[in-house]
Amino acid sequence: MSTAELTPPEAARWADRAGLPLPADRHADVAAVANHIHSVVAVLRELDFGDTPPAAAYRAGEEEHGAAV
Repeated sequence: MSTAELTPPEAARWADRAGLPLPADRHADVAAVANHIHSVVAVLRELDFGDTPPAAAYRAGEEEHGAAV
């Protein structure tokens, strides 16, 4: 998907292509939500996680609670 915002007609076309035809009154709402999700994902893609291990490496209950407040 390009960086241009999704238009209501494009949202309708993509939904129909996915087998989810939309009523005409929902096109603008779906496009707005898709654009919002795209903007959030774009911000997440810019984050540098560096040496952060994947979630599968986390073991619940094994963390140390030695921090002072």
